[in-house]
Amino acid sequence: MSKYNTIELLGEIKEKAIEISIYDDIDSTNEASKRAKLKKDFNLIVSETQKSGKGRHGKKWLSSQSGNIYMSISTEKDTSLLPLSIISGVICIKHIKRYTKSKNIGIKWPNDIIFNYKKIGGILIEKEHFNQKVKTIIGIGINLKQDIKESWWTDLSEFNLKEKRNIIVSRITEDIINCINGKHFDWIDAWKRSCVHIGKNAVSINNAENSIIGIFHDIDAQGNAIVMTKNGTRTYNSGEIKIEGIY
Repeated sequence: MSKYNTIELLGEIKEKAIEISIYDDIDSTNEASKRAKLKKDFNLIVSETQKSGKGRHGKKWLSSQSGNIYMSISTEKDTSLLPLSIISGVICIKHIKRYTKSKNIGIKWPNDIIFNYKKIGGILIEKEHFNQKVKTIIGIGINLKQDIKESWWTDLSEFNLKEKRNIIVSRITEDIINCINGKHFDWIDAWKRSCVHIGKNAVSINNAENSIIGIFHDIDAQGNAIVMTKNGTRTYNSGEIKIEGIY
């Protein structure tokens, strides 16, 4: 297994723009990012394992096995106008496809990373408010190799990406930094091309208010889900989506 190293993680990112911290084990990269004092515009934290990895809605993310990607990028730059959850998912998909050459990599709203209709990764965006500042934390987990699997998630072990891990993390980080710094791209089109369920029947979305069934039609400029139901078109900015034939 290729260990994390600062030189490869830095890649083409300007050293003055980012501080990189590497851990063997940690509670979670997001929690470490919350504690870290930013000395540069961006901070990248990676760890071989996590004791308390989590996903959206507080769900536990199994992260006790080394060799996977557990990473968090944090910044105090203004990200308020960016749907980072969607954009980060698109960026992850781009580089996973690049190194696997697989046509079976996709995305499930809002940012679940899918391989063969099973989950291999996800993104957790958190914001910390302090001293009239806001720290944005982008947590990313991707299963490159997991010995334990369940019916709804899997890994990318068949592609043997262990020697590519540093460069995948570096490229993801570079693209996210560029986006926050104003180098935008057509993320809506990229998301649609990777989505595994646009136009699918039997889509159900559960959120804090209710559960609805309909057809996933589109996303808007904020990354919200547009769902066609028997009572008309509905827009959702959060929720848990289930699609027949996926999970």
